[in-house]
Amino acid sequence: MEHSKHEYWNQQQSVQEDNKRLAAGILAILLAPFGVHKFLLGYNKEGILWLIISAVTFGTLTGFLGIIEGVIYLTKSDKEFYNTYQLHKRKWF
Repeated sequence: MEHSKHEYWNQQQSVQEDNKRLAAGILAILLAPFGVHKFLLGYNKEGILWLIISAVTFGTLTGFLGIIEGVIYLTKSDKEFYNTYQLHKRKWF
């Protein structure tokens, strides 16, 4: 059976192509108070909320949470990170 070139819906996308695990993890640790990792993953509302919490707490709470979130991102496998945070859009931890 010959497959059409346009049958992309049934082909599994490579996890490596669009995986943002490393970038999100590093940004979460280094720039935690600014929430850059949230914006990188497309979580704009959460990124804005992160900035507001950061302003109210002078970056202490979000700095701590960013380090935790960054470590969580970096300890997941590429596939697990992609499925959890990019495909299924889990917004927090």
